[in-house]
Amino acid sequence: MATMESRGRANVTELYIEDTAYSRYPGNYWGVDDSWKAERFKKLAKVNIERYHCGRELELDIFGIAPAIANAYRRIMLAEIPTMAFEHVFINNNTSVIQDEMLAHRLGMIPIKVDPTKFDWKPTSAPPESTARNHTIVFELKVKCEQLPDAEPEKSGRREDLYKDYKVFSKHLKWIPLADQAKTHFRGKNAIRPVHQKILIAKLSKNQEIDLRLHAVKGIGRDHAKFSPVATAAYKLMPDIKLKERLVGEQAKRFKDSFSDGVVELIGDEGEAKVVNARIDSGSRNIFRHADLKDKVQYDLIKDHYIFNIESTGAIPAIDIFLQSCDILGSKCETFLKELNLCRSGVNDSSSMIECK
Repeated sequence: MATMESRGRANVTELYIEDTAYSRYPGNYWGVDDSWKAERFKKLAKVNIERYHCGRELELDIFGIAPAIANAYRRIMLAEIPTMAFEHVFINNNTSVIQDEMLAHRLGMIPIKVDPTKFDWKPTSAPPESTARNHTIVFELKVKCEQLPDAEPEKSGRREDLYKDYKVFSKHLKWIPLADQAKTHFRGKNAIRPVHQKILIAKLSKNQEIDLRLHAVKGIGRDHAKFSPVATAAYKLMPDIKLKERLVGEQAKRFKDSFSDGVVELIGDEGEAKVVNARIDSGSRNIFRHADLKDKVQYDLIKDHYIFNIESTGAIPAIDIFLQSCDILGSKCETFLKELNLCRSGVNDSSSMIECK
């Protein structure tokens, strides 16, 4: 059980990490009020955006929440935020070396730049070939590898010098608007398209071709990874690295080299070691390999300070992914409270029977 002094920090040692459990729950400590209070939560909980790059990469700090909540945000971002992805592929002709199933799988993993909130969920009863402007996006892929008219095989054997469209890229996917899709929300910079134009789909030889039609629908990562809006969504605890005594010279240099670049700098003529940016340390614990240095550093992890790194696939801006995860978690809490109130009041609704035990 953690002590009162260590309950907010986990101590990193040579062989293991001590006091990892989060203990700020009611009843853990006699005489300590750890009950949840809205005013206390508002005072402690904070979100700071540290870096936001081109809508794709987001680094933010979250303070004052329990690990279960932080992990809930992460899991929701991975699996419960909807996007549009290719679900059905109708192949008219495929003479490439890639089998139909593998080709369809590769196409399904191509992220599509479109706002999923403008679409409804496709009815489960609808057949695969059915389309509607409110729940389906249609693309077409027609590519044939043909010899260039000015090709000179005796001078060059490179396929790019001999053939046209021997590489099939995501840029070859052509959006086919349904009804008034092109006239409503999806014009100009908002036109529906693959996020990246140079994703390699296949390579063709002379006279080989691919001719197919694709239907994209709304889905979530829990059903298939192709619907996940993030390439990665992860967090770590904020490191806190402190020197117990002054280090200079050769010891300071070894101390600096034991951490990630930029964590420690050598200051002054003596080259004194100073911790300048603990947050970027990778947690390698290399410092504990040095017998004369391992007892001269205090390495802690702050339990309620989370560093989130969210990398979007490009289908949805990274900041929107985080905000939607907050909305979804709030919705889950509201649903749970409604069911809890029904259970407490003993009300049995004909559409939702809740058994209380």
